[in-house]
Amino acid sequence: QVQLVESGGGLVQAGGSLRLSCAASGIIFSFDAMGWYRQAPGKQRELVAVITRGGSTNYADSVKGRFTISRDNAKNTVHLQMNSLKPEDTAVYYCNAKRTTMILEEYEYWGQGTQVTVSS
Repeated sequence: QVQLVESGGGLVQAGGSLRLSCAASGIIFSFDAMGWYRQAPGKQRELVAVITRGGSTNYADSVKGRFTISRDNAKNTVHLQMNSLKPEDTAVYYCNAKRTTMILEEYEYWGQGTQVTVSS
């Protein structure tokens, strides 16, 4: 059974940094894409950043220039370096992974979430 386990959340002051990590277990394949989503209270879950197996990245406009996503395909891990954090970055951050099989079956996996709180 595939599991995604996040770590690295916490409380930080505005302007500070945090590094989130997500490790996948129970798999023998690599994911086509891994990424991070977040959900603030009363808001919908939104994409923060995504990275493909080949290293292509995409970021939400709100985090461009402040957050950096990276992954280790061999270890099936993905990281999110968050710098210059703002109070509006406060949310539960979820790791996400997607895989498409050779017969075009699509699978999506989610971590349990990790809280990031940025104080002003």
